[in-house]
Amino acid sequence: MTAAAFARPERFTEAEWEARVQLAAAYRIFDHLGWTELIYNHLSLRVPGEPGRFLVNPFGLHYSEVTASNLVKVDVEGNIVGHSDWPINPAGFTFHGAIHATLPDAHCVMHVHTTPTMAVCCLEEGLSFTNFYAAHLWGKVAYHDFEGITVHREEGARILASAGGKPVLLLRNHGPVVIGQTVAQAFAYTWTLTRACEVQMTVQGKGALRPIPVPVLEGCVRDALNFNPKYGAGEDGFAALQRLVDAKDPGYRR
Repeated sequence: MTAAAFARPERFTEAEWEARVQLAAAYRIFDHLGWTELIYNHLSLRVPGEPGRFLVNPFGLHYSEVTASNLVKVDVEGNIVGHSDWPINPAGFTFHGAIHATLPDAHCVMHVHTTPTMAVCCLEEGLSFTNFYAAHLWGKVAYHDFEGITVHREEGARILASAGGKPVLLLRNHGPVVIGQTVAQAFAYTWTLTRACEVQMTVQGKGALRPIPVPVLEGCVRDALNFNPKYGAGEDGFAALQRLVDAKDPGYRR
């Protein structure tokens, strides 16, 4: 069955359905890239035209099972809006809800537990700005000390304060939280961070890391196109991967 064969259910507006399809595609892309963590972790997206409401994965489903229609709509208090056959993970709501409720441009929030990103979160020095991909994130990374499993709502405000307006927050001893103005931009930050961490963990301990001068780091950030809305903010890369998952299984569109 082709992607065009999936019709929008009448209970969803066109804008909400487009958001659902894009977020479901992101879950399938994460699965395609091996960024899943059993049924855990979360990608969330604001619902267009519905202030204070966002979409998140149904708790209990693998990312390969997420579809546009089974994504769960919740409000910033964690209440499910409308019908859902599945609950949500309280650990996801703790900081996703706080971020969506507070930051005007935080339309998409992504949290993963990939091995390289978690490994860097466990390092005292955190991300080392000594490779090509890390250079793109200069000045965009913040840290939050580990407080255990993120199920306590009061931690959401502390996580938000730690982020300090930066799009990449490394939860120490845990994993990254990435904030984007769009799904594609959040994905671009997540992909770049993952590559930076992969390179860092590959070379770590094999010799002295060669520093990149700060003016060069600043230039890399200035010249990076993947995060800049003027240049699509990662839309082309996301679209390429969406075509791959469509060819593999367009069923996420139902």
